[in-house]
Order: sequence, then structure tokens, then C-alpha cells
Amino acid sequence: MRRVGVLLTLSLVVTFGVSCATDSHTAARRVARRTRSAPASKPTIVSTTTTTVTVPPSTVAPTVATTVARAAAAGSLSLGGVRGHVIVVDAGHNGGNAAHASEISRSIFIGTQTRACDTTGTQTADGYTEHAYNLDVALRLRDLLESSGAHVVMIRTDDAGWGPCIDERAGIGNRAHAEAGISVHADGGPSSGRGFHVNTPANIAGYTDDIYAASHTLGVALRDAYAAGTGMPPANYIGSNGMVERRDFGGLNLSDVPKVLFETGNMQNATDAALLESPGFRQRVAAALAQGFARYFASGA
Repeated sequence: MRRVGVLLTLSLVVTFGVSCATDSHTAARRVARRTRSAPASKPTIVSTTTTTVTVPPSTVAPTVATTVARAAAAGSLSLGGVRGHVIVVDAGHNGGNAAHASEISRSIFIGTQTRACDTTGTQTADGYTEHAYNLDVALRLRDLLESSGAHVVMIRTDDAGWGPCIDERAGIGNRAHAEAGISVHADGGPSSGRGFHVNTPANIAGYTDDIYAASHTLGVALRDAYAAGTGMPPANYIGSNGMVERRDFGGLNLSDVPKVLFETGNMQNATDAALLESPGFRQRVAAALAQGFARYFASGA
């Protein structure tokens, strides 16, 4: 396993009170979503770079305490930029999914192919489940955003149910007329692989073409803030500079809201897992994501 350290130099200007308008699909396009089909394809890896990243060689894996300390030293960004904005926060999976196998296996058409309603997610070697982790981070993120004046729409607020299905997850944000959204996850990648990655929607005519550019801008803002705020490196087993473009994620394809699916680390990797299991690190994750939203709205996207 390659062990890396990340030095990030960030320079940004935060402008308060900038509003971001969200495009709405027409009724005809919603009909097209239900009837149009396209061949499935593999994820396209994209590179979108706005910061300078230096990766020096390292032979010692950082501990949880070291990573959190480095993140604290990076400083904090005011969250005033989120004030007055509507943000949808989706904690991926759900605690009751495993007990509702038939319900979550129902096929959903997502514009490019069909996908299962939902899945159970992954877990660490210690048995810490992704669905519990996702909710913990999502609730922390909600609290930070709301305390800074944002209106937050939560897809779920407990870990006792199943679903909702991927089309309903997108639909909740659409009906709320949210201005930006995130689906919080942790990956089940190879045990030798470290790091986070941000999944953004591909440009799919009639589905994501109106949110494509804004979703990429959101993804880059979240990526940069996350790397600086947590010390977690970009994934070394998928993507480029922490970014991956997808056309096979229903929660992205069916969204009318600029949105990303953020894999905050790899639960199958021992180093990442130790971080993700730490409450202190999870608070850092939430704070970094909140800062990413502030950066996004400050950009006037």
C-alpha cells in the first residue's frame, strides 16, 4: 500500500450573500426521463484541478490524531456563504435495508440503465457500518449548515428504516427546489487503496445536461475543502485528483439539483477505517463539507 502525505496550498476569497439560482426541468423532460433509454457505460474519469497538490513520499502512515491535528492547523473558513441557501443532504443507504432485500432490489430506471432501488453499503473490519457512518456525518453537516443560516433538507434522519429508493432520494431534493446537494458515503474499495473521491454526474441529454457544469463546480469546491479540512488524500485507486464522472448513479442522473456523491474514505482500508471510526474525525469531515458548500455559493455558480 502506498502511503502518501498531502500538502495543500489554498487561497480563496469568501463573498457573503451570493445566491445561486437552480434550473428546473420542464414537464416534457420529466416525461422523457421515464421513457428514454440509453446504453450503459463505464465511469469516465475526469480531472478538474483548482489547487496545487504536492505529494511527498512517506513511509509512515499518519495516525488519527495526526490527521485531525493537521486538519485543525489548516484553519477554518467562515460558513456565512451558505446563509439563505437550500441544501439537500442525503445519508447514503439505511440501517433497515438488509432486512428488506426484496424492496431494495427493485429495479429503477435511471435514464441510462436500470439500477437497484438501494443497497446495504459496506463496513469496516471492526463492523462499523457505512449506513451508520453516513447518517452520523450527515447529521453533523446539517447542524453546521443550519447554524450558519442554511435551510437543510434531509433525506433521512434515523437509521431504522429502509430506502428510500434512489429515484425518491433525487425527487426529495427536486421538490424542495434545493440549490445544491450531497450524498454522503464511504467506499468499499480495495484494502490496499486509500483516500476519498467525488462522483459527479456525466452530461446526459434530457437528464443532467442542465446541472452538469454546476455539479462539477460543486464537486471541486467540496474536494478542495475536504482535502484541506481533513488531511485525507485523494483516492489512489480510482479517479484523478479525487474526481470521477459517473453516468450510472441514479441519485445523480435523476436530480434537477447540482449534486455529488461523495465517498469520504475507504472503509476497507485500515488507515482510512481508523479515521472514519473516530468521532473527532467525523466532525472534521462535516466541517470540511460545510466549508465546501460555503466556497461553492461564494463562487456564484
